[in-house]
Amino acid sequence: MIRRRRDTDLDACVAVLAEVHAHSGYPHHWPDDPAGWLTPDGLTAAWVAEADGTVVGHVALCGPEVGRLCVAPAARGSGLGGRLLRAAAAQAAARGLRPVLDVKATDTAAIGLYERLGWLRRATERQEWGGGETVTVHRYEAPAARPAH
Repeated sequence: MIRRRRDTDLDACVAVLAEVHAHSGYPHHWPDDPAGWLTPDGLTAAWVAEADGTVVGHVALCGPEVGRLCVAPAARGSGLGGRLLRAAAAQAAARGLRPVLDVKATDTAAIGLYERLGWLRRATERQEWGGGETVTVHRYEAPAARPAH
């Protein structure tokens, strides 16, 4: 089930994020304040995925920017990542915005999901991520909404 995130979900979301970080290294640098990282400035909305009443995934939307997408390793392959992504993209589109996201070029699992869902790679750039570290990032854009018939 996908639903809007509540403040009371943040501890569970941080736990999922910690699992994801240990399993796949996302986020690239563990934040000093993980709950704050999941609630960035300019937050439009956030959603969680639940399985059997337990939070197992998260996504956030800031204007057109989709981010903070994570799904617990044990819940992967169930379609929840795609459903979270579609929830955020639909909210952006409802606001008249074309959803976009950034992803590390080495995150092949996430890239595979985005491309399976029709997201289009629009740019590749190198970004400074602090401490002199430069990371290659792809910018993806959601597919154009299909006109209603």
